[in-house]
Amino acid sequence: MRIVIAGGHGQIALRLERLLAARGDEVAGIIRKAEQADDLREAGAEPVVLDLESASVDEVAERLRGADAAVFAAGAGPGSGVARKDTVDKAAAILFADAAVKAGVRRFVIVSSMGADPRHQGDEIFDVYLRAKGEADAYVRALDALDWTVLRPGRLTDDAGTGLVRLEARTGRGPIPRDDVAAVLAELVDTPATAGLTLELISGSTPVSVAVRSVAGN
Repeated sequence: MRIVIAGGHGQIALRLERLLAARGDEVAGIIRKAEQADDLREAGAEPVVLDLESASVDEVAERLRGADAAVFAAGAGPGSGVARKDTVDKAAAILFADAAVKAGVRRFVIVSSMGADPRHQGDEIFDVYLRAKGEADAYVRALDALDWTVLRPGRLTDDAGTGLVRLEARTGRGPIPRDDVAAVLAELVDTPATAGLTLELISGSTPVSVAVRSVAGN
């Protein structure tokens, strides 16, 4: 498969790129800064320098053409202000989805957040973030031209992955290592029967591949 990942230098994306490259997939990661390119090459991915905050749909679609799947794993990051929650977490996700449609890439996986909700109330930065993520999810889920899956991890940690997760429509809150999020994403990309699902993810007791197969088609 050829898989294009938005936010290619992110902590989850770099892990995902290593996993996909190791299993023989062709991976490209979209990054904002040319100096990040070597990190992607080291992970086995082709770096594509493109700023999703200023690019056009046509420009992004051109990078997506010929891909078998697209993964949106970009994020403004915890140090960013309110404005970039809108331009990255919402607008860039919408742009990437529109570009996938234009490029004819049906399989689309978006990394969201537990608690994401377009109706979320509040004016604190995290409130704005959850609202932006929820709006992006709602937009993607309304696109009939995409075989989408929305993944909403719990509290992200840098602990070593265990390969054991809980993946359901509703899991309740809990932590999840970024290693395990990447492992689940790698399985989801390869499991189109999970299209149409919004899934929460926390650490659990079920092996990743079993957890993904058990929700497929539900």
